[in-house]
Amino acid sequence: MLVAGIDIGSVTTEALLLDKEKGLVGYTILYTGADSGHTSELAFDKVLAGAGKARSDAVYVVATGCGKRRADFAYDTVTEITCLAKGVNYLFPGARTIIDIGGQDTKAIRVDAGGRVVEFEMNDKCAAGTGRFLEVMASALKIDLERMGELSLRHGKHLAISSICTVFAESEVVSLVSEGEKLEDILHGINVAIADKTMGLINRLGGLEEEVVMAGGVAKNTGVVAALGESTGVCLKIPAEPQVVGALGAALLACERVR
Repeated sequence: MLVAGIDIGSVTTEALLLDKEKGLVGYTILYTGADSGHTSELAFDKVLAGAGKARSDAVYVVATGCGKRRADFAYDTVTEITCLAKGVNYLFPGARTIIDIGGQDTKAIRVDAGGRVVEFEMNDKCAAGTGRFLEVMASALKIDLERMGELSLRHGKHLAISSICTVFAESEVVSLVSEGEKLEDILHGINVAIADKTMGLINRLGGLEEEVVMAGGVAKNTGVVAALGESTGVCLKIPAEPQVVGALGAALLACERVR
């Protein structure tokens, strides 16, 4: 028996397979693009092909993410907040606070011992502090997105990026470059700005409760993780593949519904 979770986000789409013992069979990550429905089909077929399976081998499929209703092949849809909580609880049973920074939004979630959502705050109206924010900054600085975290850890001083708006922050970064500031220091300033934005959500949540887990694509940026660790004062737990936690949660729910 195989079950599948499909997480259709604004930037990437993840498909993940579990067996009847909730063991990981495989996963795939694709850029969503303009046609999220088509991408979800491609992701599902790709993860099945990687496991040497056909669609008929997946007895239940749950879709999540902002494009969840575009996955016509899914048996059910569940909110990404619920799926994130479910996925994190499976990986880190002791987790009580979840920070998820994706391509277009940021979430702060409090969960109980069973992985059920107690409360959450979400920034989905502005790209500030999200993966898109980092993409814009990488483009302005003409560096690879993947190198931003590593380079920022070499910073020598703190530069404040005061603008929370992506457009204004980009202008501020360009000004810092023209003033001769070092790339590493600018990147650190960007990371601190993201951490400050995220702390705003956590404060609205009433603060954080340990242990704290960070998921989402931005969790792969070591500089942002370090800045958030400094801001929160705790050591953040990071999943081995932080981008598939939502898809994992969806697959776990699929497994439960089959049973």
